[in-house]
Amino acid sequence: MRKQSLMKASIILGISGILTRFLGLFFRWPLIMLIGDEGIGYYQMSYPLYMFFIAIASGVPVAISKMISEKNAINDLNGTFEVVKESAMLMMIIGTGTTLSLFFFAKPIISFLKWDAKAYYSLIGISFAPVMISFMTIFRGFFQGLQNMTPSAISQIIEQMGRVVFGVGLAVFLLPKGIEYSAGGAAFGATAGAVIGSSYLYSKYRKIKKSYGIKKVKSNPEVLNNILKIAIPISLGTTVGSIMNLIDSILVPQKLLQAGFTNTQSTVLYAQLTGKASVIVNVPLTLSMAICTSLIPIIAENFILKKQNELENKIDASMKMAAVIAIPCMFGLFFLTEPIMKFIFPGRFEGIEILKYLSLSIPFIIITQTTTSILQGTGNYIRPVINLLTGCVVKVILTCMLVPMAVFNIYGAVIASVGAYVVTSILNLITMKLMLKVKLNLYQIIIKPAYASTIMMLIVLMSYNIIYRNTISNGISCLISIFLGMIVYMILVVVFKIFKIEEIRDRFRRRM
Repeated sequence: MRKQSLMKASIILGISGILTRFLGLFFRWPLIMLIGDEGIGYYQMSYPLYMFFIAIASGVPVAISKMISEKNAINDLNGTFEVVKESAMLMMIIGTGTTLSLFFFAKPIISFLKWDAKAYYSLIGISFAPVMISFMTIFRGFFQGLQNMTPSAISQIIEQMGRVVFGVGLAVFLLPKGIEYSAGGAAFGATAGAVIGSSYLYSKYRKIKKSYGIKKVKSNPEVLNNILKIAIPISLGTTVGSIMNLIDSILVPQKLLQAGFTNTQSTVLYAQLTGKASVIVNVPLTLSMAICTSLIPIIAENFILKKQNELENKIDASMKMAAVIAIPCMFGLFFLTEPIMKFIFPGRFEGIEILKYLSLSIPFIIITQTTTSILQGTGNYIRPVINLLTGCVVKVILTCMLVPMAVFNIYGAVIASVGAYVVTSILNLITMKLMLKVKLNLYQIIIKPAYASTIMMLIVLMSYNIIYRNTISNGISCLISIFLGMIVYMILVVVFKIFKIEEIRDRFRRRM
């Protein structure tokens, strides 16, 4: 199987991620229209627990991709499939255990976290997903380790399509019973999507295994030990990161009550933060995660083969790609917040200011993600965990201090999120400099993309106002001005020589 370059792999996963998020809007939009902010609040209360499991399990596919990439580099074919077998046993235990825990302890969990009792149906609906997600992550890790991101990208799209069709279908079907039942049906969509995505990946895996002539794979406890050594610190780091979202689900509704809001008002504000603003902010983060997913096996291969120059080039390229994504996305969401919210959630666009200020976190989240992947790829697992944990402490302190204050209320949670990622990203950069002795060209990585983003944003704002005056259509004005901004920005990236045309061509063609 042919390997894909960092840029090509990132583009494949990035396009898949954008399509997945776009499909996600077809999931989120009808839900908001059907059950409103209150119903979304019930759905969102259960979602962080699901993402917490994803975080716990996330270290395994990363470990798989890293180990397979290393074994591929030294042509150890049998070792590649031993990694898959041992990780499958591990994920079966984790996934099944999580599903049973969420299903049988749903009511005690809700009682302990002091959630609204109506969130029970959402938690039950989403409880079946972990066992299926477990198997899907194994095969994604396998293909990512082979540095072929196409199967993972296709599976993401298939998974999301299944989630939209079944989730929205069940939400509509159960709506007559009440919005809490409808939210539970929507939550079950994650399970349906995982079943379909897993089936596709397994069929592709079987074909690859057959083409290599592999019939029986022996058990290897040493491989399992190595998986755990890599996966545990990575999972801890991701878990700490997901705890930031879990902190919001636990603390924010409670602290809003202390600020003087009613239970329903707290649920609505929480939904605007996590069900609207965070969903939109997550769209550019999909692109950065594509870089990170592609980066780890490539960094690991260069690191184990001691190709220092190639390693430094990959780090430089990944940091530039991260900045090229982060800065214009922050500018776009900050200055076009109202048009974007009205376009995506027509008639239910409350929470505009929440999105505007939450967009400031985008560069810091993307820097955190990218530097964490670089450190993990080079075997530095623990330090990013400590840095993320420090960010979590900052978030908890700021949330507890600011959200109960009526003057800040929900915006206290936004400030806490931005502050947490500012601290984490700075600590990661310091760690990377000390551990890897890498010098970053800040002018090339940050200043040039900032120049290009500023010019792009001015053109977007002018074009939006001109088009809106002539069409009186927010949707048309929004789409055309954003598309124009993308074209202008791509041209400016070349004009400012952030990436040269020859460099893009070489990076895209390499190892095709």
